[in-house]
Amino acid sequence: MMKTLPKNLSSGLAESPDVLLRYGSDDWLRGLYMRLDIAAQTDTGRRKTKNEDYYGVYREDTPGLKLFKEGALLVVADGLGGHIGGDIASKLAVSIVRDILKEDPPPAPTIHDEIDERDEGPLPLMRAAFAKANDSIYQTNKDLVQGKRPMGTTVLAAQIEPRKVYVANIGDSRCYHIRDGEIIARTEDHSWVDEQVKMGLMSKAEAETDRRKNIVTRCVGTHPDITVDTYRWHIVPGDMLLLCTDGLVNMVSDSEIKKEFRKDGTAADIAQRLVRLANENGGKDNITVVVACISPNPVRQIYLRARSFFRRNRITIGWLIFLLVYGAVCAAAGYFAGLRRLFF
Repeated sequence: MMKTLPKNLSSGLAESPDVLLRYGSDDWLRGLYMRLDIAAQTDTGRRKTKNEDYYGVYREDTPGLKLFKEGALLVVADGLGGHIGGDIASKLAVSIVRDILKEDPPPAPTIHDEIDERDEGPLPLMRAAFAKANDSIYQTNKDLVQGKRPMGTTVLAAQIEPRKVYVANIGDSRCYHIRDGEIIARTEDHSWVDEQVKMGLMSKAEAETDRRKNIVTRCVGTHPDITVDTYRWHIVPGDMLLLCTDGLVNMVSDSEIKKEFRKDGTAADIAQRLVRLANENGGKDNITVVVACISPNPVRQIYLRARSFFRRNRITIGWLIFLLVYGAVCAAAGYFAGLRRLFF
């Protein structure tokens, strides 16, 4: 099932004149000079004793990479809790999806080609990788997990390329697309409560507090066949992406997520704040987040990283100035002491 943004957001956004004026050049839109600030963090949470989440961040320096020249592949998986080998299923799924990086890039379409949106870019490769992961885990369940709750996992993958991001999803992990501090799109959950809301049998407020919100209706590994949702979005410099497991979204509301993205910070700062907030709100499940900033302002990045370094090492600007002045005074004192010994 293919999902797209509303027409004003999904059609021609990267090519529109206001975007060109805003960023001053079409070099980035042609696929040049794209920079990515990416950070990921996973945490067991406060209630669980084992982390069954797993993630992968694969960039241009990944060995054997052929699929793209610029960009990244991000993958998040959440092994089913209460089932056998949830941690094994999530790791296996991420590993299999990662293998699409070894594939040749799909041929660029010509103006005469009529391409189904579901077959655009790497989406066919992503669907095939999800199916392969499902076959592998399902067969393992048949061979080894007999008479017990079979292992399975959610899987969410996003391939970032210049101008677009391609997303494939099955389960209740989420991908958010954030622009100018607002969430303009996110994937749909494959959960029991989400389906009740869609059918009008439950309100969103009721779904937020329902105890069955962790029941997924689609996942990888528990059934012989799967249906994968695919999406593609236009992206521009300054956009941000968040991939996360339900350990975050069940503890942190969309409004709280937006608030954290509106604060200054690098991708690492945002990821750490989100995980910390999920734990402060209860931390009932494993928490995994991957944050990607698309071509952030380089000068701003230098400032933010320096500030993060000082905070991480508990060095304030005042202390830094003091240390610099103290060092200069000591150096000057040593210099003049040397001169005194030399001439007197």
